[in-house]
Amino acid sequence: MRIRPDATISRDKLVKYLLVSRPWDDKSVFLSRAGYTLANPDDLEHAIRELAASVGASEDARNEYGVFWRVEGELVGPLARLAVELIWMRRQINERFPFVALKPRRVPKKPAKPGDSHVA
Repeated sequence: MRIRPDATISRDKLVKYLLVSRPWDDKSVFLSRAGYTLANPDDLEHAIRELAASVGASEDARNEYGVFWRVEGELVGPLARLAVELIWMRRQINERFPFVALKPRRVPKKPAKPGDSHVA
C-alpha cells in the first residue's frame, strides 16, 4: 500500500519538533546532516512526501485510534541521504492519514566475509 497523496503533515511537527533542538529525542542534528534546518522546512516536507509516494508502506501496529503504517527508505536532502522510517496513522474515526513520526533507520551491518579480517 502507498500512503495517500492527501495525507497530512503538520507544520508544527516540522518546525516545533523535528527541526528544533530538544533535550530528549532530538531529530534536528540527524536531519541537519542532510541539510534540513528551520530555514527550509518545506524541503523536508517535500522529501517526506516523495519517499512516502515512492515506497510501499507496511502495517506496523493497530490500536483503538487506527492503523499505523511504516515507510522505510532514504530521505534525499540538499546535502546527503538519510536512512529513515516514517510512521503514518490511518485514523479509524475519519480515515485521515496524518504523519506521526520520523526515526533514523538502523541499517544492519553486513557480516564480515571470511578472509576480510585485517589482523596485524
